[in-house]
Amino acid sequence: MAFMIEECRKRNMEFHAWINPYRVKTNNTKELAQGHLCYQHPEWFVQYGNQLYFNPALSQSRDHILKVVSDVVNRYDIDAIHMDDYFYPYPIDGMDFPDEEYYARYGGSFAGKADWRRNNVNILIKQLHETIRSIKPWVKFGISPFGIYRNEKTDPLGSKTNGLQNYDDLYADVLLWAREGWIDYSIPQVYWEIGHPAADYETLIHWWARHSENRPLFIGQDVERTVKHTDPKNPSSHQLPAKMALQRSYQTIGGSCQWPAASVVNNVGNYKNALSEHYHKYPALVPVFDFIDNRPPGKVKKVKSVWTPNGYVLFWTAPKARTEMDEAVRYVVYRYDTKKKYDLEDPSTIVAITQEPWYKLPYEDGKKKYWYRVTALDRLHNESKSVVKKVKL
Repeated sequence: MAFMIEECRKRNMEFHAWINPYRVKTNNTKELAQGHLCYQHPEWFVQYGNQLYFNPALSQSRDHILKVVSDVVNRYDIDAIHMDDYFYPYPIDGMDFPDEEYYARYGGSFAGKADWRRNNVNILIKQLHETIRSIKPWVKFGISPFGIYRNEKTDPLGSKTNGLQNYDDLYADVLLWAREGWIDYSIPQVYWEIGHPAADYETLIHWWARHSENRPLFIGQDVERTVKHTDPKNPSSHQLPAKMALQRSYQTIGGSCQWPAASVVNNVGNYKNALSEHYHKYPALVPVFDFIDNRPPGKVKKVKSVWTPNGYVLFWTAPKARTEMDEAVRYVVYRYDTKKKYDLEDPSTIVAITQEPWYKLPYEDGKKKYWYRVTALDRLHNESKSVVKKVKL
């Protein structure tokens, strides 16, 4: 993880530590390390099907998960803790999760087992949020839930779909977590195609956009399925253009997450090229989570251009900060032709997003004038006012 964080920092990327806390064994034929917790406290664990899980009903399970997350947040320079879509396990036909004994012991105040199970998960989500905030208030907590909250036939609030449900089958009340402020963003896994008979992508995009619950919302995309299926309205194209147009038509959708990363790297269906040459052609600043912090850092100081043995370099110094939340951790460098009006909302003018307090200028013959504007970003990407310097290149 330290290596991954270091590489992300070199590329000015955030690092979100993606965890899957309840699941211990994905296959019971696999051996765990001899010192694993399940050998020390076998009473904390439950076997379901061919897998082993922490028992969500036990405070000991939650305490251990919190201990692990606390360790990660304390020791690593992460930007977020991110939970996968596994809460109570995906149901196996004809097999109930074996927690009747614990429901009899702890579930007496609930109307039914389903409410009790949801409450078990709710407690963990709330405790995770509080734990993360208490250690590093800038570290976010996100969830990547299964793509269907509830079906409309189950609940009028649900989507016009017919599939497994977060609320009823995984006991994950994602909307409650967002409403209560226990999570900071959501990336629902809307992995189906446009026109899927049970879980149509377009139907689900509309639903999630209307139910963001005032929390940042991003869409989980299945790269392979997107390029495998043609656009119903344009059979000569796969579905990436249509999906991007749909998600960008909603102000409440802030972007998307591509899965799996290998398919992007391998440029399946020309997917990577489409992102880099069209949809994400210019650098982008990470969305500001202003409900956590909306105070920008101060302006950079002493912006000057200097000839060095390594070339022509623009230097500046970091602004002073009263708290760690206010510190500048990276900088944005914009460039404009002096004859044009500047616009910090235009990403095509961004020439660098950097952790360093300098930028090497692309000197040519010293005959053309440019404005360079430098801003500072804090840990939550609040952007300072700009400081300008005219340079001849």
